[in-house]
Amino acid sequence: MTNRSRLIAFCSFLTALAVVGLGVLEARQAQTAPSVKRNVLLKQDMTIPGREVIMAAVEIPPGGAEGKHTHPAEVFVFVEEGTLQLEVEGKPTVTLKAGDIFTIAPGQVHQGLNTSSAPVKLHAVFVAEKGKPLTTQVQ
Repeated sequence: MTNRSRLIAFCSFLTALAVVGLGVLEARQAQTAPSVKRNVLLKQDMTIPGREVIMAAVEIPPGGAEGKHTHPAEVFVFVEEGTLQLEVEGKPTVTLKAGDIFTIAPGQVHQGLNTSSAPVKLHAVFVAEKGKPLTTQVQ
């Protein structure tokens, strides 16, 4: 093998290594996307048969999104801190800020997004059908 062939082989190896390295970096960045934190503060049966109430604190970090989902519940939400972009299927996107409130009907496809540089903190109360998963992700 000539020096020129060795140089070409070495450059090819470095190029392949760089491509693999970029792929690993992109995969790692995708895996470390900001995740939404949910903390259930209260969960108890209601006097309404077949219903339970759940109160949760939710934090959406900068750049975070809940992903489109539904609830088997009436949901009542108070925006404690930050600015939230709320997408509800069939309605225009709205921007909500600290002090605002909103509701979500059972089965309504929606998602909250944080496009700001500060966390969004919410308090949500769910009047839910007992025994069903509280959240169902949708495509």
